[in-house]
Amino acid sequence: MTLLGTRPGARAGDTPPGRQANRWSVLALLCSSLLLIAVDATVLHIAVPALTAALEPSAVELLWIIDVYSLVVAPLLVTFGTLGDRYGKRRFVLAGYVVFGVASLSAAFAGSPPALIASRALLGVGGAMIMPATLSIIRQVFTDRRERAVALGVWSAVAAGGAAVGPLVGGVLVEHFWWGAVFLINVPLLVVALPVAMRLLPDSRGDTTHRWDAPSAVLSTLGILFLAFGLKEAGHGATLGSRPALAVLLTGAGLLVWFTARQRRLAHPLLDVGLFARRGFAIGVVCVLLAVFALVGLELMLAQYLQLVLGDSPLRAGVRMLPLMVAAIAGGLSAAWLLRRLGLRATMAGGLALAGLSLAPTAAWGAEQHPLMLCLCFAGIGFGVEVALLAASDTIMASVPESRAGGAAAIEETAYELGAGLGVAVLGTITTIVYAPSVGAVAGIGAGAMGQARESLASAAHVAGVVGGPAGDALMDSARAAFVTALHSAVLVSVALLALTALAAGLLLPRRDTGQAAESERLGVHPDGAPATTSA
Repeated sequence: MTLLGTRPGARAGDTPPGRQANRWSVLALLCSSLLLIAVDATVLHIAVPALTAALEPSAVELLWIIDVYSLVVAPLLVTFGTLGDRYGKRRFVLAGYVVFGVASLSAAFAGSPPALIASRALLGVGGAMIMPATLSIIRQVFTDRRERAVALGVWSAVAAGGAAVGPLVGGVLVEHFWWGAVFLINVPLLVVALPVAMRLLPDSRGDTTHRWDAPSAVLSTLGILFLAFGLKEAGHGATLGSRPALAVLLTGAGLLVWFTARQRRLAHPLLDVGLFARRGFAIGVVCVLLAVFALVGLELMLAQYLQLVLGDSPLRAGVRMLPLMVAAIAGGLSAAWLLRRLGLRATMAGGLALAGLSLAPTAAWGAEQHPLMLCLCFAGIGFGVEVALLAASDTIMASVPESRAGGAAAIEETAYELGAGLGVAVLGTITTIVYAPSVGAVAGIGAGAMGQARESLASAAHVAGVVGGPAGDALMDSARAAFVTALHSAVLVSVALLALTALAAGLLLPRRDTGQAAESERLGVHPDGAPATTSA
């Protein structure tokens, strides 16, 4: 994934000579920070059963606990990125460490679902303060283009592997400690990172020539949160057409339309929406959003499938998802070679098609074990999605001139986080809509307990454990069958979206953007989007 670029006026002179010698130490610090933030987006996936047993959240509360982090990060990335350009990136990184650490401590010991949701939202604020500055500071301290390419490659590998390794980290911590440990581990790491960052990170001169538009920040944040809230409420005891859910959905959509119209009128918009007029850029952003949508949303569902349907422990479930991480890293490392050999269209469309084909077999699975096929499916999904994401990133950046690269990167990263948040929200809502009515009544279990069991499969497992005996076993059999049916529905939606996006990339992605051909060559990229074979 790609984050906000450095401001147009940044100069190598912004970095004190003494700190230039520490540039590799700066890279290590920034990549460690990025790893914490990326892991935190998915570390809870494995912890869902243990967390549900401890806090007993409703289905809607559980979805908010999982994805409020990404839904808060997405709109605030641009806000804090532009504020960092204005007031100095170092300040926001240091402040972000403090916010992230306090929020991690609060989340680890949250005693109720609302408290955990609030803590996760605060984690998103801290993450959004840190993330935009990581890439900008790397570009600031690495003035040599060859060294910068190496540094950006390391940074990209960390970004790709972080979210994928989250379930494994969560499995180890939940297995040996308790669900709150997935947050508590952040605190000592940040305590060490803060003084190191104060010594290593360079100061950057703020750019105060552009006015920061606070109303745009409010509109984008509230629009995304209202949209997500409406989607979640639509799947909880109501149909999509119910008045409360529809009203919230329309309000969120209206705020985002207002935000878009405002950006078009501003001389210095918060988000450069005019870039969507470029076809290659628009298709690249859609690819990022839908690929991450399918990956993160299904990763949550499959983590529950492994533990609550197949009976894996948290650690074993994390290990079985390891091929996803390994394949994602392999995809990131081989994407440039594939782009040179196959071209942009074939690489992006092929990556998406591979992810869809790898996911499709899970639509026919039940409660039986498929160890080899499961490994192959996870590997195909991870490799295909990562190749498609890096191809999309390439076409996004190759479609715009260097003077607008910061705005393009901001939109790409927003699409990444928004895809993660909406993937959990939409696929979680679909799962809830199908799951709840499919759990049949069980003799010996009261209406209140059955209502709780219909909230989610993790809730059903908790209720079955409390009831015990034949009634508890019967409830789990019914809940597992209902969840498998719901999972199949979510898988079919994801496969359809991946197939349509692959088709759009194959048919609509321009081979050559004549308006940007010269600029692309100057930036070291072929006009069709593939990386140039000659050295920069």
